[in-house]
Amino acid sequence: MKVLIGCEESQVVCAAFRAAGHDGYSCDLVPTRGNPNWHYQNDVLDIIKTQYWDLIILHPDCTKMAVSGNRWYGKGMPRHQERIDAVNWTIDLWSLAKVYSKRAALENPVSVVFPHLENVQYIQPWQFGHGETKKTGLALHNLPNLIPTNIVDGRENRIWKMAPSPTRKRDRSETYPGIADAFVRQWGSL
Repeated sequence: MKVLIGCEESQVVCAAFRAAGHDGYSCDLVPTRGNPNWHYQNDVLDIIKTQYWDLIILHPDCTKMAVSGNRWYGKGMPRHQERIDAVNWTIDLWSLAKVYSKRAALENPVSVVFPHLENVQYIQPWQFGHGETKKTGLALHNLPNLIPTNIVDGRENRIWKMAPSPTRKRDRSETYPGIADAFVRQWGSL
């Protein structure tokens, strides 16, 4: 399959698809921490249009859309217009992905964008082998819901407890390997 992982610089999901024999590429505005041969450092809106993809998985920036940011971006707050702009950009991205691929998914933590998207499923890392909590939404276009693969004990909220650092935002947004493997195993054979 030709797979595009949009807004991913870590290559966790991209590398999982490539390890399974797929032609996977990540795309982000910043350089990848993975293999640059599999990465488009470019605007995902431009890269989507370069070809028809068998599968597109999108991880748009959640900073302005996550409900955890309501105190900065919520209605009546000074930065609310930034949230509206982020939601509109994400809706446009989602619409474009559905034009250039028969199957698409969009991942974000609990977010104000999901009421604008169809077929939303919520998952947790502890359903895929990681003893942590981070409720995550998946908007799905022509894809089945992910089925938990390895329910484990432990319900630590590691993401919330992360100390401030220059890489905190990046580290908080990285996809858990168990979830990436579930994407590959369950969607890579469709």
